[in-house]
Formats: sequence, structure tokens, C-alpha cells
Amino acid sequence: MKTNTLRVISMVLLSFFATEAQNSWAKSKKTSHKGKTKMSETQTIVLGGGCFWGVEDLIRKQDGVVKTLVGYTGGNEADAKYERVKKGNTGHVETVLVEYDPKKLKLEELLKFFFKLHNPTTLNQQGNDIGSQYRSVIFVSSQDQREVSERVIKLVNESKQWKSPVVTAIEELKNFFPAEDYHQDYLIKNPDGYTCHWVRKITF
Repeated sequence: MKTNTLRVISMVLLSFFATEAQNSWAKSKKTSHKGKTKMSETQTIVLGGGCFWGVEDLIRKQDGVVKTLVGYTGGNEADAKYERVKKGNTGHVETVLVEYDPKKLKLEELLKFFFKLHNPTTLNQQGNDIGSQYRSVIFVSSQDQREVSERVIKLVNESKQWKSPVVTAIEELKNFFPAEDYHQDYLIKNPDGYTCHWVRKITF
């Protein structure tokens, strides 16, 4: 599991860094928009919580988050494009690949924030967005990530901050297809653009 998954992540990140270099967003692999962090010191996780525009916009602002990339995850097709995924029959989910520095941001804290910015109790829906492509899911690449995810979901359920039980799935990360360029950093490019995400004033 780890070997194949790490290969997927490595290929995605290499492609990501190459594209970003072309766009002058990052000057080198060791430079981030929140300081200098070596890639070898960071970790990644893929999160699905509804339309990826809003999820990315809130997560990227968190201290310890080095980079974000929106894409499609979880389907069985060999590729993924928005025009297909939006129909809701590909099995793919709109997701955000989060690269973070565990010295500054623990996975548990990142996931707690994730459960504040979207409603994890509605199946295949966030706000007005309905369809399996908007389902709540954590795609893990290691047993440690799975255990942390399970622990946080248990904590969220026990807190009773959400009136209904959490339906967030935990699944093995098998693929990740970067979304089209116009979806990346969408709410930076379009400050008044659509989002159905906000941070709830709740604690777990």
C-alpha cells in the first residue's frame, strides 16, 4: 500500500512543482508561500469535503500548510476531467491534496479544522452541491494516517457538536488527478466566487 501510494503522491507533487515553476508561483522545491520548508520534511493527505474551491481556500491559510492542489480522487477511471466528474457517475471526488509541515501542524489538528469547515454529517452533499463527487472523505496513505483519522472522527462524534453522526469515509489513496488550471487557487483568482464553506465556531 505504502509503495504504490507514495509513488502516486510523488508523481503528483513532481508534476505540481513543475507547473508551479512555470507559473513562477514557486522559485524552487524548497520554497513555499509560508517560508522555506524542505519537501522531505513535509507530509501529504488528500481531503474531500464538497466543492474543492472553498475547502482549498480555507485550508491553505492555515499555519503549517505548505501547498495545496485541487483534483479528483477515488474513481476507477484512468483519468479525470471536470466535465466528466461533475456528472457524479465517475466515482471520483473533488479533493484537495494538502502538503503540510508536521512540525508546525499536526495531522490531528488539520483534521479537526477539516471537520469545522464542512458538514461531515450530510451524505453526498455540501450546501447546494449534491452528488457523490461532493462526499466527505479522507484518503489516507499510511496506517498512521488511518488511525489518526479514526481517532479524530471518534472525537468529533463524541463531542456532539454536530447533531447527526459523521458520515466521513476513510479510504486508501489510490489515485489523484490534478484539476484543470482554472480550478487551482480559484478563490484567490476570483475573490467573489462561489463557496459553501466556512469555519464553524465549535471545538472538539
